[in-house]
Amino acid sequence: MIILFTKIYEKTKEFIVENYKELLVIIAIFLLFWIELPYVVYKPGGVIDLSNRIEVENGYDYSGELNMSYVLMLKGNVPFILLSYIIPNWDLEKSENITYEGDSVSETLKKDKIQTKSSMDNAVIASYKLTNHELEITGYHNTIINIVKEAKTTLKDYDEIISIEGTSVTNLEEMQKIVNSYKEGDILNIKVLRNNKETAATARVFKMGDSLKVGVSVITTYDYKTNPEVKIKTKSSESGPSGGLMISLSIYNSLTKEDITKGKKIAGTGTIDEFGNVGEIGGVKYKILGAVKNDMDVFLCPEGNYEEAMKVVKEEELNLKVINVSTLDDAITKLQGLR
Repeated sequence: MIILFTKIYEKTKEFIVENYKELLVIIAIFLLFWIELPYVVYKPGGVIDLSNRIEVENGYDYSGELNMSYVLMLKGNVPFILLSYIIPNWDLEKSENITYEGDSVSETLKKDKIQTKSSMDNAVIASYKLTNHELEITGYHNTIINIVKEAKTTLKDYDEIISIEGTSVTNLEEMQKIVNSYKEGDILNIKVLRNNKETAATARVFKMGDSLKVGVSVITTYDYKTNPEVKIKTKSSESGPSGGLMISLSIYNSLTKEDITKGKKIAGTGTIDEFGNVGEIGGVKYKILGAVKNDMDVFLCPEGNYEEAMKVVKEEELNLKVINVSTLDDAITKLQGLR
């Protein structure tokens, strides 16, 4: 046995000595791709055809496409960072500018998946309400995704807030009303669900700007029943709330006889709340470039992103019709008016 190990050691040593230069190159290349610097690289993304993702029971088909636009984000390793200085529209960004306070990029993406769930829930609620179809909300989950450094609290990330000072909380607005009923310096008793167990926590009320806060960011997701039933598929690599508008439009189009696509290839982006209000997003430049790459006819964007969107269209000389929208109803009306 000792003789066998000695032979293996000698052969390995001989191989390393003869090939050490090539081995060093391989190790260097591996480290270049493996080591992440505190940056990310954004590049033009693509579109996702929502007819392959959203299924409404006995829903209506449509002749065109409703697509959700997305951005591609690459890890900040040396090769990608170097390429960002060479390839047009590959842009370098500091990680700290896109992450929650104190979080890594991977942790922020994990929290963004909660926002994805919230955007899908809001899209369902908004589209079912607008079409007067049956919707019953059966549960609320108010999940903490960030705690600011000024907060004096025993709350933790991913806690679900159940009640504050004995008053049940169903959404962020109710939570803020409760906080506003107290004064700066008060300590609030908060009941949370942590690791599937009810736990007591506290938070001190403090002033941030002109508002009273406890220093946490909360995302609301829902449990619900609908008639007809709706199913939304996602992939593990997808995160963030910016698909809300297009998801709600796809559900709406499946619930109504009129086909608002009119055979056109439509892409877009924008958050949505349960009332159908459309909010602005980041990365509209990369989403527009991705839409053009995939031969879209129309691009829907929030009003807050319209100026930036038109600047990209003009600078890149793109053949794309961009429509700014403020609500789900506004988006539907403008699509109905397309010729």
